[in-house]
Amino acid sequence: MTVTAYMVRHGQTYLNYYNRVQGWIDSPLTDKGIEDAKNAGKRLKDINFTASFSSDSGRAIDTARLIMKQNPNNMNIVSYQYPELREQFHGYFEGSDLSQMWQFVGVQVQETTESEVLKNFGLERARDLIHRADLYNHAENNAMFWERLNYGFDKIRENTNDGDQILIVSHGMTIRSIVDRYAPKLDIGEATANGSVTKLKINDDDIEVEYFNNLGEV
Repeated sequence: MTVTAYMVRHGQTYLNYYNRVQGWIDSPLTDKGIEDAKNAGKRLKDINFTASFSSDSGRAIDTARLIMKQNPNNMNIVSYQYPELREQFHGYFEGSDLSQMWQFVGVQVQETTESEVLKNFGLERARDLIHRADLYNHAENNAMFWERLNYGFDKIRENTNDGDQILIVSHGMTIRSIVDRYAPKLDIGEATANGSVTKLKINDDDIEVEYFNNLGEV
């Protein structure tokens, strides 16, 4: 079985704008975020989707709804919201200033910025560093994150058929983590842009990435 997925990062939120850590914590879309979602919808309006999937975070649900409004077949498209498609959970650091979190986390490896931690240790090790730095031990480590996300993809497989084209609305680090694991050459260190499209081929036991972080024609 092969399913084609157009995976979109939600539109900009207020916590994105304020440079705050936003994993499981949520905030509304800004005016720009609404436009991010509408623009993604316009680029995807000619795709004959059979289903729409998003995380159960409000920002992802709202983005999926705005994308679907642009699709002429939206009344016939089944929508699902899965907690397994959420952003990684940062535990104690949720809602904190993003730069301050990375200063705190980076002390463990003598780095003080997100870019340096990710460049030198990678996304998966960085998740373990956040988990280890969390005073309450609630942040997801890498194994926890992937166990959850893999279960989400299994649920998608169970609710799709060979040849389907689907929308998935998820989150920046989640999308980049998928690319980093399945197509590392495409991860050149850029953040996943709000409203960008990443195209996946979801097979029975694998995921292929056709492109990442596309803000142009799909």
